[in-house]
Amino acid sequence: MENVLEKYELVLAVMAVGIVVRSLCGHLRDKWTDRPVVAVDSALSCAVPVVGGHHGANDLARFLASRLGLFAAVTTATDSSGRPCLEEVAAGLGATIVNRQASKAINLAFLREDVPAIRLKGPKIVVVDEDVAVLKGGGLVVGIGARRGVSAPEVLDAIDRALCEAGRKRDDIAILATAWLKSEEEGMRQAARELGRQLIFLSKETLNSQSPSTASRAQDLGICGVAEPAVLALASQLISAKKAYGRVTVAIGQ
Repeated sequence: MENVLEKYELVLAVMAVGIVVRSLCGHLRDKWTDRPVVAVDSALSCAVPVVGGHHGANDLARFLASRLGLFAAVTTATDSSGRPCLEEVAAGLGATIVNRQASKAINLAFLREDVPAIRLKGPKIVVVDEDVAVLKGGGLVVGIGARRGVSAPEVLDAIDRALCEAGRKRDDIAILATAWLKSEEEGMRQAARELGRQLIFLSKETLNSQSPSTASRAQDLGICGVAEPAVLALASQLISAKKAYGRVTVAIGQ
């Protein structure tokens, strides 16, 4: 088993979960370096992520479910609750987690609320508590503002038009961001699912701590804006200022 774990990035074991667990004992070190392992029964009816759920095993189980029609027995708490996790947010941003020990506290918090993501621009010295995750990375941040009741096709069309004007494409997107006020907009959530990207909801305090280049009608709601401040909060630079596309506004940063 040790040779297998060292040789392959993902391990698919066609055997009972109990056998897999006994085989893995003595070879596991920590969740960040252990190879993701998925157990599949011999009848190909069920795929069980055993190790590394948030590090590839859950995705492998879902892939097998989509191709073979078996049941993906995903048991990680955030996935079972339909909530994001720190590892997914980091992957969406194309970032690495500097202080991995914060993952437990962050993922527990995700079960209760939308955890804000904030970019601090340097030079700065930052001291963080144990329940604050520090990420380093890049990728496009797409900020989205929209009228109430907006549909997924409207959001996707606006994003595509903004990306085209910026000379970018969907694959360049790392993460989507908007205001906490939009957390109930199913059209925005559906658009994020179709894009396969995480949609982050930023707090009033986070948005108002930014300095957007253009005025916004969102000032009537007590915030300086949505699309552009969302980008400024998460990206190192604004590459496309806020622009309206029908009932959707889009800004892009990286």
